[in-house]
Amino acid sequence: MSGRDRPAPRPGQRADTDAGAPGPAHDVLKSLLGAWALAACSPGEAAAVEEHLGGCGDCAEEALRLRAAVGLLHPPESLDLDPGLRTRILESCLERRPARVPVPAWAAPYDAETARLDALLQDIRDSDWHAPVRLRWFEGEAAASRRTTVAGVIAHLMSVDGLVAVALGLADPLADAAAGRPTPAARTEAYWRAAPRPPTRSVRAPWRSQTHALVRTVSRTGGAAGADDFPEAATVPYGGFELPLRDALLDRAFECWVHAEDIADAVAYPYDPPAPRHLHGMIDLAARMLPGVLAERRRAGLAAPGRARHLVTAGAPGRSLRLEIEGSGGGQWLIPLDAPGAVGSADHEVAHVALDGVEFCHLAAGHLTPREAAAGQRGDREAIRDVLYAAASLSRM
Repeated sequence: MSGRDRPAPRPGQRADTDAGAPGPAHDVLKSLLGAWALAACSPGEAAAVEEHLGGCGDCAEEALRLRAAVGLLHPPESLDLDPGLRTRILESCLERRPARVPVPAWAAPYDAETARLDALLQDIRDSDWHAPVRLRWFEGEAAASRRTTVAGVIAHLMSVDGLVAVALGLADPLADAAAGRPTPAARTEAYWRAAPRPPTRSVRAPWRSQTHALVRTVSRTGGAAGADDFPEAATVPYGGFELPLRDALLDRAFECWVHAEDIADAVAYPYDPPAPRHLHGMIDLAARMLPGVLAERRRAGLAAPGRARHLVTAGAPGRSLRLEIEGSGGGQWLIPLDAPGAVGSADHEVAHVALDGVEFCHLAAGHLTPREAAAGQRGDREAIRDVLYAAASLSRM
C-alpha cells in the first residue's frame, strides 16, 4: 500500500514506522518518563522515549525536570573508599578511649604504611600473588633491577624489616639463612634461596605478624604516652652504614610505601601517597642523608672532580644547594655540598633545585633516573648533577 493509501493515525497514535508497525502512543511514552529518568527502562523503551523527546517539547521539558530531581535524590558518588576514612575512624575511637599503649609519633609512618599495604594484600586474589614485579634501584651511574613476584616483594620487606627486629631484640625471621649477610640485598637473596619453593600468599602472615611486633615493641619500650626519648643509642646496621632506630623505622615506612606502589601497579590497584606529615618525614630523612651519600660518591670518583678544594671543617658553613620540595609534604632544605659535617648556609648557596614531593621520593627510590626527574634548576650545574645522582643513590634493593 502506498503512503497515499495509508489511513491517517488515530488521535494519540504515532504514524506508522518505516517497517509498518505503529509506534507507542504519546500517553504511553509520557508514562515512561519517570522510569527513563531513573534509567529503569528496557533498552527498547529507552530508545522509544528518546526518539519521542526529539519531537515533543512538553515531554522534553518534563524529562529535564525529572532528570534534575533524580540528580538531587541520587548524587553521583565514587565507589572508592575515602583514603582518609581509616584515619578519621581511628582518631574518633581514640578520642573516646585513648590507646593503652600509644604508638610514638616517630613510629606512626611505619604503622600507617604497613597497615595500608596489608589492606591492599587483603583485597587481591590468590593468582595476584604470582604477578610479576620488577624491583628497581640505582647503582653508580645506572639503573638496576631484579625480577620477582608480589609474594617475593613481601618476602623482601620482611627480610629487611628483620634488621630492625634484631636491633629490638626480637627474633630474626631469616634465622640461620641470614648468618653473615648484613645488607638488605644479601638478606633478601638468602631468604629467596632458602625457601623450598617461590614465596606464595603464605608469606603475608609472618610479615604481618612481624610488623605488629615491631610497632608493639617500640610503643611499649618507648614508655607511656609514646615518649619521644626512646633510647637514642639504639641503631640499626645496614651493612655499610647504620641508622638510628627512629630513622630506620622511617626508612622502612618509605620502602613499604614504594614497594606497595610496585605491587599496586602489578595488580592494577589504586594507591595513594602517604599522609602529608609522613611524606614530609620521609623527604626530610632523604635530605639529611644526602651529604653522606655525596661524600661516598666523591670517594668512589662518581661526583664531579676537583671538589677537594672546597672541603670545610665539621660544623662550619659551606657551599650549599637549596632543595625545594613542592606539593604535599614539601619544604626547603639547604644541603651542604663539600663535607657531611658541614652546615648548610643560605649565604653560601650556589644552586637551587625544585622538585615535586612524590617525584623526589621516586628519584630517591630509584624509580626515576636523575635525567628523568623534572627538576627546576638554577646555579652550579655540577652541584645540581651531584645532588640529583646522590638522591638516586639513596635507593637500594
